[in-house]
Formats: sequence, structure tokens, C-alpha cells
Amino acid sequence: MGELLLARPLVVVGSANADIYVELDRMPKEGETLAARNGQTLPGGKGANQAACAARLSFPTFFVGQVGKDGNATMLRDALQTSGVRLDYLNTVSGPTGHAIVMLQPNGLNSIVIVGGANTAWKKRTGSSSIPVQAEETIRKAGALLLQREIPDDFLFFVLRCEARSYFGCLFRIAREADIPVIMDAGGFDSPIPEELLKYITVLSPNETELARLTSMPTETTQEVVRAANKCLDMGVKQVLVKRGVQGSMLAKADESPILQPAIPAPAVVDTTGAGDTFTAAFTVAILEGKEPAEALRFAAAAASVCVRAKGAIPSMPNRKAVDEVLKHEQYV
Repeated sequence: MGELLLARPLVVVGSANADIYVELDRMPKEGETLAARNGQTLPGGKGANQAACAARLSFPTFFVGQVGKDGNATMLRDALQTSGVRLDYLNTVSGPTGHAIVMLQPNGLNSIVIVGGANTAWKKRTGSSSIPVQAEETIRKAGALLLQREIPDDFLFFVLRCEARSYFGCLFRIAREADIPVIMDAGGFDSPIPEELLKYITVLSPNETELARLTSMPTETTQEVVRAANKCLDMGVKQVLVKRGVQGSMLAKADESPILQPAIPAPAVVDTTGAGDTFTAAFTVAILEGKEPAEALRFAAAAASVCVRAKGAIPSMPNRKAVDEVLKHEQYV
């Protein structure tokens, strides 16, 4: 990703959600009604998660996003501010804050349904960004731009100068003109990423399921993951960071052997919500701090290991001390 300075912040543009947790002994069958063991609302959303994680890892972080006019917005603002995130560009719009239904099982695995709310209410202005001019200037001075797909693609994508097809917003253009690395977490909307835009992405970060969907290729084995990642490289992405859950992670670059990182086990898995967001954000922070890719993967694996030990997305984001403790322990295992 190139030599970057610590003084240059990370800018995260993305979603902020109120995560409505429903704890179940098992997933309901079609037409079945189950009683939940517990339920509560916690702060989350892929963009907010990643911003909170980076800030808790002591990296200067700005968040560009939207919330509604409700109590959930207050909860999210408080959670992000407490984490140390700069909220200069967190906008408030009419209507509800986005939310997600998180169905959590005893083994920590979950299924999630997202309701966009304020995350899908970005204004569209042809040929220009719908974010404040001051936010554009912050992006131009950033060390990296971190994106996800829980806000509309037509806001994220560079305005293509062609009559047959165009997108609104100019984040890719801003980043390209300022030579800012773009990291995109592939999680969120399941629509295809336009292939002509992949060449603007420095690091694409899917999990195995997302990688299979993006490439229409199997990703069950390590060899299959490597082949699918290579297809993304052939399509123009500079690097592919694949999150594989308990099987670890992989970083692929063109003309180089992939780097494999085993998962770092947690003593007990309470909730996997936000673990992938933690991994992507921690990897980005590590690279911005000048760590080599293999070391950055290990740092991200330690951060994800901390994340799954507690319930909730933002509440479980690790701080630097917790990650360093895991890494110190791993040296002697």
C-alpha cells in the first residue's frame, strides 16, 4: 500500500446500525415461532464497527456516515465518541437510524437481516459528492479510505464519464486524485461490484462466501480460495484479503505467493458479530503503521480473537492493550 505517515488519519465511510439482538437456542424453521432467551439493542453497522475498532487501536480515525432522528442515533454517537472516533462528518437525516436483526445462537454464530434506514438516504447529485466539502478535504489528506457495502454503491463509486452508465458520488475519484489507498470490505449488499471499478480498489476484503459470490467460483478449500482470489486480481484489484473464520485468513497479491495466517483461537466464542469488521480494520491500521503484510495479518487475527469473546459489535471491539496481550501470549504457545 506504499509508505504512509502516522499523522495521516484513516477515514471510514459507511453504515451505522442499531443491532437488535435476539438470542435463540436454534434458528426457527419456516413458519415456526420461537421464544428468544434474551434480547437487547447494541451499537453496530459495518462502517461504525470498523471506525470504532481503528480508533480503539489508537489510530486517528474519522467516520463519515448517517443516522436518523431517534434514540438509536444517540446510542451510536455515544458509542463512537467513547471509542475515540472523530464524528465531524456524521450526518443526521429525517427518518429512522439503520438497524439490523441479529439472531444469535449459543455457539456464537449468527444470522443477520439489515434494514437500511438512514444508511440508504444519501442524496444523489450528478457529478459531485453528497458528502461535505470538508469531508472531501479530510479524505484527500488521509492515510487510507476504508469502505463497505452497507450504503448504496451509487454513493461510493466514482462517477463514470459515459452516457450508457454512470454512478453518483466521487469517493473513488477523490481517492485516486490524492493517491489514497482504498480498502473495501465486500460485506453488505450482495449485488455485483461493477468490474470496471475494481481497478480503483487497493485491497478488496471479502469472506469466503462473498468471494464465491463475486467470482462465481467455489471457495471451500484453500486451493479454491487462492484461485478465486487470483480471479479478483485478474479483474484489476491490487490485493485480496480473504477472511476465512476459524480457518484463518489469506492475503493475495499479483505475481506473489499468497500469505496464509491461521486463526488465533479464543478461549470461548460468545458472538462472531463484527469479527470480520475487526479483522479488516485492524489489518488496515497495522499497514498504516508500517507493519509488513504477514505481521499485519497476525495483528488482525489477534484483534478478531479478542472481538469474538464478547457480545455485540462495537462493544466487543478490542483496544490496543488487549491485542498486544494476545500477541504476547501467542509468542509462547
